Order: sequence, then C-alpha cells, then structure tokens
Amino acid sequence: MALDPAFSAAPGAQGVTTPVVATCTRDCPSACGLLAYVREGRVVKLTGNPAHPVNRGTACRKTPGFLRRMTSDKRVTTPLRRVAGQWTPVSWDDALDEMAERLKDCVARHGPESILYYMGFGERTALKIVNARFFAHLGGVTTLRGTLCGGTGYAAQGLDYGPRVSHDPLDLQNARTIVLWGRNPVATQFGLMPHLRAARERGASIVLIDPRQSESAALADLLVQPRPGRDAFLALAVAKRIIEAGWEDRTFLETRADNLAGYLALLARWSMDELVAACDVPLAVVAALAEAYAQGKPTATMLGWGLHRFTLGHEMVRAVDALGAVSGNIGLAGGGVSQGFEEWGPYDPELWGEGLHPPRRKLLMPQIGREILEAKDPPVEMAVITAANPVCMAPNADLVAKALDCVPFVVHMNLFLDDTAEHADLFLPCAAFYEQRDLVASFGHNYVGPLVRAVDPPGQCRSQFDIFMDLGRRFPFAGEYIKTEEEWLRLLIRPLLEKGVAWDDLWKGPVRIPDAPMVPWADGKFDTPTGRFQLLTEVTACEDCRDAARYPFTLLTVGPVGHLCSEREPGYDSGPLEIAMASEAATRLGIADGSPAKLVSPLGELVVTVRHDETSRADVVSCGRGGWLSHGQGVNRLIPDLVSAVGQGTPYYEARVDVERLS
Repeated sequence: MALDPAFSAAPGAQGVTTPVVATCTRDCPSACGLLAYVREGRVVKLTGNPAHPVNRGTACRKTPGFLRRMTSDKRVTTPLRRVAGQWTPVSWDDALDEMAERLKDCVARHGPESILYYMGFGERTALKIVNARFFAHLGGVTTLRGTLCGGTGYAAQGLDYGPRVSHDPLDLQNARTIVLWGRNPVATQFGLMPHLRAARERGASIVLIDPRQSESAALADLLVQPRPGRDAFLALAVAKRIIEAGWEDRTFLETRADNLAGYLALLARWSMDELVAACDVPLAVVAALAEAYAQGKPTATMLGWGLHRFTLGHEMVRAVDALGAVSGNIGLAGGGVSQGFEEWGPYDPELWGEGLHPPRRKLLMPQIGREILEAKDPPVEMAVITAANPVCMAPNADLVAKALDCVPFVVHMNLFLDDTAEHADLFLPCAAFYEQRDLVASFGHNYVGPLVRAVDPPGQCRSQFDIFMDLGRRFPFAGEYIKTEEEWLRLLIRPLLEKGVAWDDLWKGPVRIPDAPMVPWADGKFDTPTGRFQLLTEVTACEDCRDAARYPFTLLTVGPVGHLCSEREPGYDSGPLEIAMASEAATRLGIADGSPAKLVSPLGELVVTVRHDETSRADVVSCGRGGWLSHGQGVNRLIPDLVSAVGQGTPYYEARVDVERLS
C-alpha cells in the first residue's frame, strides 16, 4: 500500500521524518490536530499540532496510549475465523467471501432486516458514511436508534433553540465567567484547555458544577457539588434568585421567548428552601452563581455529557438553557449555553443511503441486548459491528453478551480481540487512524481536519473503507458503490466545496466550516416553530430512590484521564477496578483505603479496590468507565439498560449500588 501523496518523507532530526498532519478520530469532542513523527516506517511520537486553532499544540494524556495501542504487538494483523471455539487465521478473500455469502443468504431467506449493522462512535470520520451506505444497498437492514452518549442533550436543546448549534470555542475569549456544568475538560476535552487557561490569564472566573471534585477543579474559582440528578433544581434556584434580585433580562424574556408565564409558574412551584434542599447546594452558593450569571456576564456555560446520563436529563439541560435566557446570556458574545456540534453536518446527508432503501427497523442502542433478543419477524440472523465495543460499553453488559451469542453470525472490526470479539465469529483487523486517509469533523468545534496516512497498517490490517470496497465488489451494486477514497470524499464534502472550501486546503490543515456562527442566535431568531426561544414549563418533582436503603450510592462511571472508553489492549495492567468514595462513608462501612470490597447492584456484583476520597459527596461512588469484562473491570455489568425520557439516551447514572466489605 502506497503512502499518502501528502506525506512528506524528508528526514528530520535523529532520522525522524517531517511531521505528518493528522486529526484525532476518537470519540472525543476535541478532534485535536496532531502531528505524527515517523522513523523507519513506524510512528514514534504523536504531539499536538500548534497550527490547529482549537487545541493549539496541546495533546491530552490519552495521546501516548493511542500510540502504544497502535504499535502494540498484540494487535490482530490477519483476519480470524472462529472454528470449534478457537480463532483461526484466514485470508481476506476467504473472510470476505464468507461474509458476502452470509449477507446474501440472510437477505434471500429472511429479508434485509435480519442483518443488524451496529456502527458505534469509536471512530468519527467522513468515510464511515460510506460503510453505512453499503448496508442501505442491501435493502434496508436493521440499524440503531438512540445513543450511548449525547442524544438527550441534543434533543433537549432542540426543544429550546432548534437544531443543535453551540458557541465556537474561540468565543470563550469574550467570556468574563465560564461555567463548566458537568464538564471535565482535563479528562474529556483537553482541546479546551488553551482557551480556559487564556481566560484565566485575562481575569475570567471559572465555575465547575459537578458532584465530583473532578480533575478540572484545579481550574475553578468556585466548585459546586450538587446531588446527582438534581441539576434542574439548582438551575431553577439560580434563576429564581436572579429574578428576585431584579437582574433578569426582561426584554429577551418578553420579546424573544415563549412560555414566560408557564416558566414563572414553574419557579413559583417551589420555595427557595425547597429548591436548595432538592439540589443540596447551600443558599450562599446559589446566590454566588446567580451573581456570576447575571452580574458577571458574558457568562459562557459549557454543558458536559454527565447531564445526559439521567432518565430526566432533558429537564436538567432545558433548565440550564432557561437560566441562560433569564440571565441574558443567549445570543451574546462570550455567553451561551453550549453542549456540542453536529459532527456529520459538513457532509452530504444523501450519501448515508436512506434514499436507496430506508431502514425498516431500528433497535434502541441503550437496550441493545434486550432489543436483539426480542427482535422477531425476522430475528437478527447476522450482526456487523464497527467502531464499537458494545459488550464492554453498553449497559447491562451481560445481557448484551448473551444477545450476541444468540446471533448465528457476528462480524467484528477492530484492532484487538476485545470483549465484543469474544462473542464474534469473524474478526477483521482494522487500520489505526494515522494509517488511513480521511476527513474528520468534530462535535466540539467548527473545524474539519485532515487525516493523512503516515505509515502503512501492520500485517494485513486494512482501513474499513478498503474492507467495504472489497466487500462491495461481491455484490450487484458494485458499479455504483465502488469508488476511490478521493472520489467518495469529494462527494461527501460537496456542501463544503459549494461554500467555497478548497479541496487542497483541507489537506494542509483544519478548515473552518464557512457558515458556522461564532455566536449562534445573535439575531434573536431561533429555529423553533415560532422563531422564539422555548422556556420549559415542567420539571418532574424529585423523589428519593426506592432502593436507597439497600443501594445507598449513586454510581458515576466517568471519563478517565488516561484512556478513552474501552480503548485499551489485551493484558493492560488492570487489577481490580478502583472506585472512589467519601472517606467518611468508607470508614463507616469498615473499609480501609486500598482495601478490596464488593460493588453490588441489582444486576450483580464486582470485586473492586476502594480509594478514600476526601472531596467526594457521601452519597456517590465513582470510577472510570471502559474497563474490560475479561479483565474483571466491566462495571457496565452493574448498570441497568434504561432509556432517557427524551432523546433515547442512556441514563448510566441511574445506577444505584452498595459497597460491601470483603471479610
């Protein structure tokens, strides 16, 4: 396989070539610009790209792990077929011949709905749309609805503003106050760090709202730790305080917003004491937040993904949106309530292929295990899984594993034999992100970045694009489907080209989407049916958990600093999963710091190591997500497969647990 023509092979210091421009493709909003340094056909270093306007040369602590995984001798480098319970190497021709024949057989005998295409979010690049188009050509296979992450917030903000649009991260330079509400950029969006640090240097204040004292607490002037799942009541309390003080933006509320009377009635439904008790935040802190929003503006609110992880997460997001409106921060430079961007937005939506054969059945991603098991007429006869590790990352993980075991033939594409691979019949080894050519948009900023192939994939590994092109040659629609990378990419970015973006510029570095606003809604016009901002009028009264006596702790499975989701490698230094809990709570249970214990939920139990945390709320247990079941760290085995009330999201944080001492 030839290297990308954009690759510069001029030797540099110590025999290292001129750095190759890359963009991180992983499931992270930063989509950081990176530089890959190559020596003797191997990438030896990954660094941030100083020319990238967002991450500005920074790179998070996950970056060395990307390199370690991609150069690991444990990568699978040949297709594997499970024979009598054991993996056996096979040729690409044999693997794709069998895959094609099984796909054709499923369509002929059971209809296209008998095939499940599970495309996760582990790799977010333009050419993944071409993968989905392959399955549209088959005639409308079963696909997915809902998400494991951001659907709740997306849907909630859609109710308030219209289709999701956020302030450009570069607009943080105009903020006097920045509120990180459930957001932990040190761990989950390091690309924001240059802008947050610059804001601090300018004298801006930073507020962190999080039940945990997360890694980002070091940035904050004020740390607020509400009771998990009660953020809506905190937002209502702050708004109530603003209105009591006469600080509200009455002009916006009366001329740019709907439902003002209903919203004011909602605020009147609870006294301030009741709201403060519900969120468990002191009145003095509520007052400080009110002043930050109304007197310290422009106030930029950066919503995190933690708010999505509750059944009623939409109410939390909408309550914070309303707080932004009450305080006069909507449509204001340096303000806004921002959550994310549509990373597929820059591409031609027609190329997903739903116009060829609309999907006839979609299974809920948050409940994928039970959805597969309950699928009838026809049942799922074959599953193809890309950019995902659902056995590890989906809730009720044991049920997901059971469901895949009931599917007659499962194809999995990845770098390693992970938890999902243990339930697959055919494993196809994929190229890593700097071993392929593609384009990358972001759900955290407004730039499209290049992915330039710096080195060849090891062994027989291939990009998913190459795999699907080769597979497509075995079908009657090959004449329409088979194209080169460049041909498909030019088709995909047609909307960008029509807006004046030059093809060559995309490969030199990130290009800003031309019509992306720096400050959305600055004209006061919203993409809602009335053209006005929609204030919420209902919030569900809080109730104590029915299982509080048996399961007294809320389990927060958070994004770790050192790795992304389940992107590890077999044999990583694991040991028992470490959980953090308040020192007082652990001591009361007789569990010393560093001691083993059992983490117990209604679904099962897991042996863990307890770490005392002096900063934790006493009703919270937290741990990093993404540990493998095969390594004894599969915490998603304990989490119920619920669905959020709005947006078909996954409310991981509804999990209730107890911690039991091991004698």
